[in-house]
Amino acid sequence: MRAITYSRQGDYLLPDLTVPDEPEVHRGKYASLRQNYLKKYRYGMFMNLLTRGELNSHLNEVQREAQERMEVLTEQMKAAWGVTEELKAKDQMAWVQQMNNIRQAAEEIVMKELIYS
Repeated sequence: MRAITYSRQGDYLLPDLTVPDEPEVHRGKYASLRQNYLKKYRYGMFMNLLTRGELNSHLNEVQREAQERMEVLTEQMKAAWGVTEELKAKDQMAWVQQMNNIRQAAEEIVMKELIYS
């Protein structure tokens, strides 16, 4: 543990607190949504992650997990709902409608399980 240093501001001694450096990375959709959720509804957790220098790694992990979960759910729902390449060749509009429904349903699950928890 590091020693705490102080600097004089007028008549007061204030601690020199800094946030640990984290590499800046591009955030995806789910990482941004998670960050906004933490800021608005779980501020204590957000500040704890930020001050420990673990916010970016947490957001990157949420992004990775959300993308993997979306892929798995989409494939499972395609199989369960019978959405195949044959349907795509036969009736493209029906295939697009089904795929949009699947993506929306999968995204709702991911949002509830990973982003807003």
